Parts: sequence; structure tokens; C-alpha cells
Amino acid sequence: MIRIRGLRKQYGERPVLLGIDAEAPEGAIVSLVGASGSGKSTLLRCFNALERFETGTLEVAGFTLEGGRVPPPSELMRLRAAVGMVFQELHLFPHLTVLDNVTLAPRVVHKRSRAESERHARELIELVGLGERAAARPRELSGGQKQRVAIARAVAQGARVLLLDEPTSALDASLRDDMRVLLQRAGRGELTPDGRPLTLVVVTHDRAFAQGLGGVIWTLEHGRITASERDPARADEQPGRG
Repeated sequence: MIRIRGLRKQYGERPVLLGIDAEAPEGAIVSLVGASGSGKSTLLRCFNALERFETGTLEVAGFTLEGGRVPPPSELMRLRAAVGMVFQELHLFPHLTVLDNVTLAPRVVHKRSRAESERHARELIELVGLGERAAARPRELSGGQKQRVAIARAVAQGARVLLLDEPTSALDASLRDDMRVLLQRAGRGELTPDGRPLTLVVVTHDRAFAQGLGGVIWTLEHGRITASERDPARADEQPGRG
């Protein structure tokens, strides 16, 4: 469940988010759309405390973030494992293989054995369509393949919520369609070995892509959600409120 109440954020004297109120159920696909400077990327980064906000509350993946409160390091670690982030820049380790990129956090952060981490990682790599590229390094992959590795890595950490910042910005039309299908599969639970649906929050400037994903579209303008739209085919299962 995602629930946001009265969230306000500013940089110095400049207000960025002016009182966000919205909610969506577990397993929802939420697209944040709006012009540059509308606050959508800032709101996305509030979900896992990469940005701290002044007032309001944000509930996500069983965590409650409060304005003006800095979570302790142990809570931040648990939050960021449960609420994974796929950055525009992706931040894959260039010297590591696909398999090693996906297994690094489970081994180092969660202290899982190499055998267990690799078994789970190979399942995920297969699920995102890269089973034959497990030994490749990022420089040997296309932009769309790198995106898939970044998604697999976030899921491997145990993410229940996946945040994606402009996942189609560097992709051509055919690869955008592939990304849409992959994210829809994640929302149906097809990327997790236990079949658990992921909640997705996707920042995009491409309204057509957001509409193609289905789910909820939150439109941000000047730091406010001015519209909350639902895909008619999924209206009963993807409620949202702006």
C-alpha cells in the first residue's frame, strides 16, 4: 500500500512539492507524469528517503516516513532493500558480470551464501530475458539489456516496490515496447520466483507509455498532483486518489 498525506518538500526557499495527497494499493503500477520541473523525480526519490521532505507522511512497503525525521541507518537499509530504485544512469558496476551485479547486494548486504545468491540471480536473469548473457559485462550490453539487469538487481535485493526514473529515456520505440511488457510482467508477479506482484512507481515524460502500462497515472504540475487517472481495464484493481 502507498499512502501519501500532506507531503511538502523545498530546496532552501524554493518549494518543490506543495502538499501531495495520494494513495494506491499493493501491486499497483503508478506512473508519475508531468513537465520538467513539476516535481515528479523529487517525489520518486522521497519514496526511499533519497530526498527528505519537510512535512507530511509517506507510507510504503510497511514503512512510514515522516517529514523532518531522518530514519536511522538500520531502518534506511531495510527501506532501500524493500523499495528498490532503478536510476536513469543505472549505476551498474562496469567491471562485474551481469551475474555478479545481481548477486552483489544479496551476498554483501544480506550475507547470503554465494550458491544461494547465484541460484536466485540466475532465475531472475532468465526471467528478464538475459539467460544467455549472465557472463557479459555492462559494456557488452545494449541500453535495454542494461535496464533489465538493473531491474533484476533491484528484485534480487528483495524489493517489494520498484521505483524507476525515466526507464525509456534512452530507448527507441521497439525497446520501449519491450520495457512496457517487462514492467507489466513485474506488476503481475512474473519476475519474482515466489510469484509476488511488485508495486511499481514509474517517472516518465511519455504519457503514451504511461497509458500503455495501465494502472494509475498521477499528473504533477507545479508541485501538486492535479489529476489521478485509472486505466479503465484495471479500474477495480488499481484505485488511486490525487
